Amino acid sequence: MAIEITGRTSGLTTISPPLKSGVDAEKKVAVANTEESDSVALTATTQEIKKTLSSSSSSPVDVDRVNAIKKSLADGSYSINAEQVAKKFMQFERLMP
Repeated sequence: MAIEITGRTSGLTTISPPLKSGVDAEKKVAVANTEESDSVALTATTQEIKKTLSSSSSSPVDVDRVNAIKKSLADGSYSINAEQVAKKFMQFERLMP
């Protein structure tokens, strides 16, 4: 993700030195503020990711399935198929260089 910040400037404030007595100091203080807005430019990839995340209505996690697995782990009824786990390990190893 690339972020480019452009046009950033700090405000300029000019204040005159204290004046002699008898002169209204508040009227003689000159303050000049300049403001420019900051901007951020997002790459096309970042914009696509943002669009995809905002348009997805469902959660990437199946909460019902997670809760069912937690429950079966807690009550001891969750079974692990060792043969299936071994097959998945073998598939993974074949993918490694």
